[in-house]
Amino acid sequence: MDALPQDIVALSLLVFVLGLKHGFDADHLATIDGLTRFNSHSRPRLARFCGALFSIGHGAVVIAIALAVSTLAQHWQTPEWLETVGAWVSIAFLFALGSLNIHAVLCAEPGAVVRPVGFKGRFLGRLAQAASPAWVALVGAMFALSFDTVSQAALFALTATQFGGWQYALMLGLLFMLGMLLTDGVNGLWISRLILRADQVAALASRIMSLAVAGISLLVAGFGVMRLSLPAVDAWSAGKELVFGGAAVAVVACSFLLATRLSRGRSAVAGTGS
Repeated sequence: MDALPQDIVALSLLVFVLGLKHGFDADHLATIDGLTRFNSHSRPRLARFCGALFSIGHGAVVIAIALAVSTLAQHWQTPEWLETVGAWVSIAFLFALGSLNIHAVLCAEPGAVVRPVGFKGRFLGRLAQAASPAWVALVGAMFALSFDTVSQAALFALTATQFGGWQYALMLGLLFMLGMLLTDGVNGLWISRLILRADQVAALASRIMSLAVAGISLLVAGFGVMRLSLPAVDAWSAGKELVFGGAAVAVVACSFLLATRLSRGRSAVAGTGS
């Protein structure tokens, strides 16, 4: 709680950036990849919007949590352990997901498209094969029912209550969903394009993105350990959350642009050669 900005404008920007960064979560990428691939042949229009629908369902639960917490805030004090436990849970998942996605890149067959690796999608059963907009949104909603997401939504909602009532928590929830909608929506569109061109260009682009997401996951997890373990690092980083979040988003976005540029360059060379 103390780490979050106490100015409403800075807090709003931070929550939006957190939404952008949350959309790059490896679990999100892996599940959107699976939903998009499942629908790509029989429902190509739905496949293109799986990322956006997933994000809408996920964001709806985040908003509901923020509203509930802000309403109950005057009768409920945040447990001191909530932020610490939530941070360690996120660190553990980031380390594991980063390592697994690097392993996926290293073990992929030459020329094969690398698919993101996640945890949560494995527990969805047949829901992972959602074939309608409502079911895809439901999958996204179920993903929000995790300790790290609930604790994050609760913390920024509680911070918002110092500025007024539930309206501020609603605004922050919408900003978080908007950020997530941008990254998840673009990711769904990009994956649907990669599926249509399963060639060496797609393989190269998928490797760049997988390594970028894995690298950011490991760096964020490592920095989180340092903040929790070293008071000097925690003091130095206080108030810089927006800068760090923006930097993480910028690195992944630049990797995406690089992958897209390389694919276009190779396509142009291939067209000239033919």
